[in-house]
Amino acid sequence: MNFVEELKWRGMIHDIMPGTEEMLEQEMASAYVGIDPTADSLHIGHLVGVMMLKHFQHAGHRPIALVGGATGMIGDPSGKSQERNLLDESTLKQNQEALKKQIARFLDFVSDTPNRALMVNNYDWMKDYSFLGFIRDIGKHITVNYMMSKDSVKKRVGADSKSGMSFTEFTYQLVQGYDFLVLYRDYKCRLQMGGSDQWGNIVTGTELIRRVDGGEAFALTCPLITKSDGGKFGKTEEGNVWLDPARTSPYRFYQFWLNVSDEDAEKYLKIFTMLKKEEVEGLVSEHQAGPHLRIMQKRLAEEVTVMVHSREEYEMAVEASGILFGQGTTESLKKLPEDLFLAVFEGVPQYEIDTPDMDKDVLELLAVDTGVFSSKGEARRMVSGGGVSINKERISDPDLRIGKNDFINQKYLLIQKGKKNYYLIRVKDL
Repeated sequence: MNFVEELKWRGMIHDIMPGTEEMLEQEMASAYVGIDPTADSLHIGHLVGVMMLKHFQHAGHRPIALVGGATGMIGDPSGKSQERNLLDESTLKQNQEALKKQIARFLDFVSDTPNRALMVNNYDWMKDYSFLGFIRDIGKHITVNYMMSKDSVKKRVGADSKSGMSFTEFTYQLVQGYDFLVLYRDYKCRLQMGGSDQWGNIVTGTELIRRVDGGEAFALTCPLITKSDGGKFGKTEEGNVWLDPARTSPYRFYQFWLNVSDEDAEKYLKIFTMLKKEEVEGLVSEHQAGPHLRIMQKRLAEEVTVMVHSREEYEMAVEASGILFGQGTTESLKKLPEDLFLAVFEGVPQYEIDTPDMDKDVLELLAVDTGVFSSKGEARRMVSGGGVSINKERISDPDLRIGKNDFINQKYLLIQKGKKNYYLIRVKDL
C-alpha cells in the first residue's frame, strides 16, 4: 500500500514536504505523532493523528506514538489564544498510562514484526536536561527570527494579541524540534505527522535535524477536521466526545457518529475507518439511493464504535437506540445496564416517588403522584384509547394497579404517552 496515495484519497493530507513520498517508497520508515497528555483520555479530535499512525503501520512502516510528558508541562501555543494551565508530574504520569491503553486498541505494539509500534515519552529525555545545556546545545541552532516567523507565534505576540506569549510557550517549538532530533537519532525516525496547525513546529524539527546532524527529515500534516455546519468537530452540548467510556458512554459515542450530516458522514468514513475506497464509494451510492435509511451514518457509527470500544458495546448501543424509536420490550429494558438505561433516557422528564413497595392505581400514579397527565380524566381517556405504554407494553385498563414488581429493577418505570413522549418515574434514593 502506498501510504501517501492512501491518505490523499481519504482527504487526510494538508501539507507534505517534497521528497516525503519518495523516502517512504525506498524503505520501511518510522514516523511519529505527538500527543500531549493533558487529560486521562483521548477525545475524538486525537483520532485523526492516531488513524494516520494506523494507516502508516498498515502500509508496512513503523509508527511511533510520542506521549508528551515534557511538552505537556509547557503547553503548545498552536491554535490557542491563551496560555494553558500546566499539569503536575503525578497527574501527567497518570494520564500517560491511560493514553497508552487507548492507543493500543489502534496500533500493534506486541507482535514480532519489524514495524511493531513504539510508544515513547519525551519526559524521559527532557527530565535531566539542564536549562543551560539545552540552550547551549539546541537553542543556538535556531534563530529568534526563525521562531518569530511561525504563525502560531505571530498571532500571540502581534499588536492584536491581548494576552501575549510567555517565554515558556515561546520555547515550545524548540522542545518539539528536539523530540524529532532524538527520535531521528535513536530510532531513525525521518517523518513527523500532525494537524495542519503543527506545521511550523514540525518544520522546526526538520530544520534542527539538518543544522545539528546534517540529516534529512520530512513533515506531513492533515487538515483540521471541521463540520459542514461550521461547528467544532468532536464537541457536543456536554463537551468533548471522549474515548474513555467513563467520560463518554459507548451509547453516547455511538449516537455522535450516527447523527452526523450526510456530507460529514462521507468525509468521516474516509478519515475514521479502515474501509477501502471501493467500500466507501459503495456506501455513498447506496446512501444516495435512500438517504432516509442513513446507511453511511450507521456504518460509520458501527466501524468507529467497534474500533474504540468493542462489538459487544456497539450491539448494546444499537439495541438501546432502537428502544427510543418504537422497538424494544420490557425484557430488553431490563437487560440494559443501569448507566446505559439512564443514558438512553437522559433529558426526558423524570419524576421521583418515595417507594415502589405499594399497590397504586395507575391513574393516581400518572396524574397525581407525577405530572405525566394534568388530570385523571385525561389519563383515563388516553389509557382507554391505547395511547399509553408502561415499560414498552401498551396498557388499556384504566383500573390497572401498579406494584413494586412492575418497576425495572424495582427502581424505574418508563411511561410512553403517544409515539414520542417519554417520562421516567424513578424511586427516590433512600
